[in-house]
Amino acid sequence: MPENPVTEAPAHGAPGVDIPRSWHDVIDGQDRSDVPQGLWSRCPSCEAMCFVRQVEQNDDVCPMCQHHFPIGAPRRIEQLVDPDSFESLWDDLAPLDPLQFVDRKPYKDRLKAEQKKADARDAMICGRGFIKGRGVILAVMDHRFMMASMGSVVGEKLTRAIELATDDDRPLVVVSASGGARMQESALSLAQMAKTSAALARLDDAGGLFISVLTDPTYGGVTASFAMLGDLIIAEPKARIGFAGARVIANTVRQELPEGFQRSEFLLEKGFVDRITPRQELRTEISRFIDYAGK
Repeated sequence: MPENPVTEAPAHGAPGVDIPRSWHDVIDGQDRSDVPQGLWSRCPSCEAMCFVRQVEQNDDVCPMCQHHFPIGAPRRIEQLVDPDSFESLWDDLAPLDPLQFVDRKPYKDRLKAEQKKADARDAMICGRGFIKGRGVILAVMDHRFMMASMGSVVGEKLTRAIELATDDDRPLVVVSASGGARMQESALSLAQMAKTSAALARLDDAGGLFISVLTDPTYGGVTASFAMLGDLIIAEPKARIGFAGARVIANTVRQELPEGFQRSEFLLEKGFVDRITPRQELRTEISRFIDYAGK
């Protein structure tokens, strides 16, 4: 097994918004192909045509049905922290291909494509920041990079963030959105479950506070490790949370499953999450619990 499955490379920023042209072609029953790109988008929940700027001003939540659009890590950080207060850390960490893994194409080629698409080195951003004046260590997963699968870089950056929160005696806030462990890194990916969980145990022994925020979707090894170990577990409305997908579970147990059994509302009822908080209220909720915990 290689000693170091990560390497260092230049960091990148966040990409822009790309709205498919077909969403703009017919508005008010007319051919509006002259409408500039990126002004309108269709809500996948209520199918209403939404003005993009209005959705952005509503924290990327549909103003009609309150559907929470998926957002990248830079946008999430922008919404959570106080202006100009975030200091990004360890942006130079990038994954290697120690196993020389090949599925439909070599992992190293897939990484290059994903890095170009997401304009990021890997699937997590970590750093120091302030949420309503409360100093925190923040780690945010980015679904745009291989569905935020957890590989060696995600595990390393999160472990460093946990250790920094322990050393600085700051609350740790982790925003999860993931498809699970990264299969292209095999056992190296699975090892991150134990690695991050052990770091969280040390944080707990030191009396630290860990707030885990679950967004849509949070699955696999992420759910089976650090995402469900928070002192407080907050979920966004209607977020899908589980270990395996509903179809996989149904095919395995050969039983009819309760409707919405992997949605945050069902999990709140069963005690797996502590709160369901709309995105617009997340800053206030986190700051309130930091004060309540005396941090």
